Amino acid sequence: MSSQTVTLDVREEIRRSGEPFSKIMSAVAQLRPDENLLLLAPFEPEPLFGVLAKQGFNHTAREIENGDWEVLFTRSRGGEALAEKSETGNRKPQLDQSLLTSAATKIMEVDARGLEPPQPLVTILEALANLPAGAELRAHTDRRPMHLYAQLEERGFTGESEEQNDGSFITTIRRN
Repeated sequence: MSSQTVTLDVREEIRRSGEPFSKIMSAVAQLRPDENLLLLAPFEPEPLFGVLAKQGFNHTAREIENGDWEVLFTRSRGGEALAEKSETGNRKPQLDQSLLTSAATKIMEVDARGLEPPQPLVTILEALANLPAGAELRAHTDRRPMHLYAQLEERGFTGESEEQNDGSFITTIRRN
C-alpha cells in the first residue's frame, strides 16, 4: 500500500500570532490510514512530536529555506501502542515528564516554565485534550498566558491566573 501525503502550512497563521494547534489536530484526525501529514511551520514544533507520538506517529523534521521547518508525520507500524512503548528517533518534549495527575484530587499539573512561546500554550492545550471529566488543570508558566484565555473559551473551559512570589503564574483551568 502506498502512502499519500497531506500538506498543512501553518507558517503565515503563526506569523500573524495565530494558534494553529486545533487546525493541526483536526487535520490529523481526518487522515486516512494510508495518509501522512507534512507540516510546514516557522519553527521546529517540538511539543507536537510527543502529542502525535501518542497517537501512533513518528516524525522526521528538517529546516528548510528562510529558517522554516518541514515535518513529516508518518504512522508507526503497530500504531498507537508502538508509539507509546518506543520513542526511537523521536525526542520527547520536555514537559511530558512534568505532567502529573493526582487521582485522589483530580488535578493535572503542567509545568511550562522555561519554554519559548508558543510552546507553553501548545503544551497546556495538549494537556487539556487529556483532562479527565471533573478534573482541573493547573498550569505553571513564566508569564501571564494572555493568548490562552480565548483558546480556553473556544474549548469550553475557564481559566484564572494568579501571580506567584517569584513572578511566575499558576493558571487554574476548569470545564464550564
